[in-house]
Amino acid sequence: MSGSAGNGTSRPSFVRVYAIGVVLLLVLSALIGFESRWNLRLQSGWFDTYQLLKPREIVSTPVTVVEIDDRSVARLGQWPWPRTMLAQLLRAIEREDPAVIGIDILMPEPDRLSPERLLERARATDPVLASHLDALPSSDSELGRAIAEGPVVLGLAGVPDKTDKEPLAPPFVVIDLGRERRPGVPNVSGLPSYAGALMNIEALDRPAAGHGIISAGPSDDVIRRIPLAVRVNDRLVPSLPVEMLRVALHAQEIRLFIDGPSVQTIGIGDFVAPTESDGELRVYYSRRDARRYVSAIDVLDGKVDPLRLEHKLVLIGTSGLAMVDYQNTPAGERMPGSEIQAQVLENLYDQSWLSRPSWAPALELLTFILLGASLIWATPRWKPGHAALLALTCIALPVALGIAAFLWKRVVLDAAAPSLALLILFSVLLLLTLAESGTQRRRLERLVQTQREQAAYIAGEVEAAKRIQTGLLPRPDLLRDDRRVELAVSMSPAREVGGDLYDFFLLDEHRLFVLIGDVAGKGLSASMFMAVSKALYKSTTLRSPHAAIDVVMRAANEEMSRDNPEMFFVTAFAGILSLQSGELSYCNAGHENPYLLSTRQRASVQLIDPAGPPLCTVEGFAYREGHRMLQQDDLLCMVTDGVIDARNRDGNRYGRPRLQALFAGLPEDATAKTLVDEVCKDVQSFVDGVEPADDVTVLAVRWIGPRNGRLT
Repeated sequence: MSGSAGNGTSRPSFVRVYAIGVVLLLVLSALIGFESRWNLRLQSGWFDTYQLLKPREIVSTPVTVVEIDDRSVARLGQWPWPRTMLAQLLRAIEREDPAVIGIDILMPEPDRLSPERLLERARATDPVLASHLDALPSSDSELGRAIAEGPVVLGLAGVPDKTDKEPLAPPFVVIDLGRERRPGVPNVSGLPSYAGALMNIEALDRPAAGHGIISAGPSDDVIRRIPLAVRVNDRLVPSLPVEMLRVALHAQEIRLFIDGPSVQTIGIGDFVAPTESDGELRVYYSRRDARRYVSAIDVLDGKVDPLRLEHKLVLIGTSGLAMVDYQNTPAGERMPGSEIQAQVLENLYDQSWLSRPSWAPALELLTFILLGASLIWATPRWKPGHAALLALTCIALPVALGIAAFLWKRVVLDAAAPSLALLILFSVLLLLTLAESGTQRRRLERLVQTQREQAAYIAGEVEAAKRIQTGLLPRPDLLRDDRRVELAVSMSPAREVGGDLYDFFLLDEHRLFVLIGDVAGKGLSASMFMAVSKALYKSTTLRSPHAAIDVVMRAANEEMSRDNPEMFFVTAFAGILSLQSGELSYCNAGHENPYLLSTRQRASVQLIDPAGPPLCTVEGFAYREGHRMLQQDDLLCMVTDGVIDARNRDGNRYGRPRLQALFAGLPEDATAKTLVDEVCKDVQSFVDGVEPADDVTVLAVRWIGPRNGRLT
């Protein structure tokens, strides 16, 4: 009963924990798979951690940033400078033969510091001054001529509102890698899109060798990715770094490889760079490095080593604290836009960009599902300490995999979302398991308490049965006043109650009836049949007190067989001892043959004849009686098979030879009690604490002699 109850309390606990765990696993998988807002922010923070752990090492310095810094402003005046000053700076750079010059400065309006605009009011009142000013070249035209003299790329910015002017951009060739499956015009809807563009004035844009977009996201965002190409209205426009590479490589066009709406790569001449599906490049940042910069004032003063500009990709930008908004980067440093553009160029030049393959989300989701399933399986089954160790291993595995992929292949895998989801999953599973364990423990405590109460009730019933059984058996001291005979008995049930039986009583003044028996079986059922058998045998005997013992045995067999639906059978030895003459009439129904001991001759014999089958086995069997004359002080020892069949720890059987050897060692004046005590002691010593397999009963009768000293 306890086993089934135990299963009933533990199985539902597992089912509940598993069910809730699976539901939570599916919910967390959906959050990871659909890349919800919290997941994207967590993912981006984790990707930044990679770059904080190991920033990019600068392999080469293909880019030189000519910065209009605080020192240059302090020398030449506040920003913005007259564009003639920018023209001087541009020509100073062009003299060193750079590969390309990119200007990361937007100039959408005419120069307010140009002479004709600076003195516009004076011109209206002074015709002489106006003629002199008209003879001077404008600042914008001067800068336009400087732009035309060199390979200069100007920037433009995307805006959300439509503008009147279409941006100038190089030709794009869009190649759809899956066009055979998708006939028609290639679709480039996956690119970032702007309705319009903020451009430089026409006097500057027209002579430029190229035009590229410099938009990189809002200033309060972390700049992690830069678009390599965008759509402005319906026109494709490259980014400033891509356009600088095109001009430096003297390429006429830019190739855009797509697969449906997903961008695959962008190509310039022989150079090809993979992109993410929206055409953006994931930038791998290095720390700020002074080798990347030269001051504009040093360029104008001719103090810069020509090798810093010769055949270089030169970027002109502002870096003074009051002149530019610094952007947040994953490297943990704020950088001006010109430096971010320089880092993109270094990524492209050294092919050191970061990549997030299209299969990465599926791998992350599969990893989470497999590890989450292992936690769901193990947490309810394992000890909390072992389950926690498994959870730590599962959480650490995506982290280790992500770090290894980043260090080995510069591939960024999201370990934060799977690890956090695994932590949430394990925490819920552990709480559920502990709660179910507490509930199960309380159920078990109630079950144990119920079982204890039932056991106490059963123990009380068994104890009552034991007292009743013991009360049914005669006490040896009933014959203590009769000096003709001495009787001793010991019965040790294998359980609380037993199936052995014995009885003795006086048939008349000179005859003693003795019975010992053994019901097949043990426990309560055997003890109940034992009580019935003893009562039937005694009543049969008392109804015919002068009948021969074989007649009594046959009558008892008939009585006990009449109502025996469970088919019990009983082995029995019964005898009638004449207390005056010592004559023993006996009958054996399948029982262990008793022993007759002569202490004077120090010998023992078994009364082996006559013998018949156990009671209740053969209906109407004709039992026969035997006779034996006892000498004074002879001992009759009767035992059940629990004595002979007792076994020790090695499985060895007690056996008859050991019992007969014990008889031989008894003293000449041994009494019936001495005999019983020695047999029981020797059996206990032999089994050495092994639980008995059968009841052990020893009954001894010593015939002392007639009352008057004369045999009759």
